[in-house]
Amino acid sequence: MKTAVSVPDDIYEQAERLARRTGRSRSEIYSTALREYVAHHIDDEVTAALDSMADLVGVTDPSVVASARHVLANVEW
Repeated sequence: MKTAVSVPDDIYEQAERLARRTGRSRSEIYSTALREYVAHHIDDEVTAALDSMADLVGVTDPSVVASARHVLANVEW
């Protein structure tokens, strides 16, 4: 898909240098960066879904919630 986005000049220049240095296209650089950003934030969706489920079943004990968050933070997805 083709799209137009605006980026700050300094980021654009850094991306251009990276593309030249690595022999990759500008599109590949931006696609890779966006893919990594989205992958990093997918956990937010999982957390929100689990929070909704906990609310639905009535899990309100703060120690249970804290324990669950600790476990989830230490599990590789």
